[in-house]
Amino acid sequence: MDRDNVPSGAFASPRMGEPYLLTPGPLTTAFEVKEAMLKDWGSWDGDFRAMTAALCQKLLAIAGDDGGEFDCVPMQGSGTFAVEAMLGSFLGHDSRTLVLVNGAYGKRIVETLHYLGRDHVVIDKGDYMPPRGDEVAAALSADPAITHVVLVHCETSSGILNPVKEISEVVAAAGRKLLIDSMSAFGALPLDVRDLRYEAMVSSANKCIEGVPGFGFIIARIAELEAAKGNSHSLSLDVHAQWANFKKTGQWRFTPPTHAVAAFMKALELHAEEGGAPARLARYERNRDVMVAGMRDLGFETLLKDRWLSPIIVTFFTPAHPNFSFPRFYDLMKARGFIIYPGKLTVVDSFRVGCIGRLDEHVMRQVVNAARESLEEMNVDSACPPEEALKERARLAA
Repeated sequence: MDRDNVPSGAFASPRMGEPYLLTPGPLTTAFEVKEAMLKDWGSWDGDFRAMTAALCQKLLAIAGDDGGEFDCVPMQGSGTFAVEAMLGSFLGHDSRTLVLVNGAYGKRIVETLHYLGRDHVVIDKGDYMPPRGDEVAAALSADPAITHVVLVHCETSSGILNPVKEISEVVAAAGRKLLIDSMSAFGALPLDVRDLRYEAMVSSANKCIEGVPGFGFIIARIAELEAAKGNSHSLSLDVHAQWANFKKTGQWRFTPPTHAVAAFMKALELHAEEGGAPARLARYERNRDVMVAGMRDLGFETLLKDRWLSPIIVTFFTPAHPNFSFPRFYDLMKARGFIIYPGKLTVVDSFRVGCIGRLDEHVMRQVVNAARESLEEMNVDSACPPEEALKERARLAA
């Protein structure tokens, strides 16, 4: 890849020469975001407390909370830490939760509820079919004891974008409460509290806002935060306790990831300069469309039909050609400046290519060129998948 030949108007290539991360977080960040981590911050200092307060207000604005009904609670750790914090804090000990599963992250929610000892039932759509509103409505009607529904907004194990508004409408109509894992979607895909009903959502610094790993955040109705006292199974993952401490002192209860917070503030600034979530979504969709069209021209097939393709990450079937080896393909792509993801399909082999991060359609064209060159170096003249992969896709689309 020619990093010095950047088209006019395109983002600059990674300044330190590192590969692009075509993953749904960690992802490629702007140099200004990296640069923001060069300064040390005192976690108890007033300047850092003001930074945290501003961070929360900016996130609430992205969520569309113009009525003051919500608050934002940052939580140290990975995205899964924040998801567990949300579940353990907002699902009371007498709750019964319907979990909508169609991939690895829905399954992880179920596993978490097992650990928490929270009663739950599951609608499992297999690996990659979306849950639909009518079946959720039927499940809620059949089981009046269900108090909550949990949905993954974008299931990145397959790249499927789940119908969150459709689900929100039926959950609200049934008088139940919706919790959303929007880890890889918030900041680009719509999740405006003025347009759909949910009690809480969770996301992470190193996704569509394009910060670095280190913390997640929960945006929740203040009434739910107030009611969450005493629910948590954990000292450090207690969202109510973290929120109450922020309200009282403006401080994180335990050592915060100060450098990651500073980087996130710069990422939020760049997010706003780009035009906010609508502009970021448009860039990601363009990234996806350019990359998918180019890969299909090479013979690659996507797991999902266009209707369900998210602008976050796309799953491709592994070619059937006997010379194709994913580890070799991965290494060749990395040597050309791109780190991609292995797949998580259980029936057929696959790999994934992310569309988010500090990259644009010009980079995605280079991704396609790198894939073409890698296939040529492997002596693979066809990227068509095995017949069983196409049969699996037909079954999923039925």
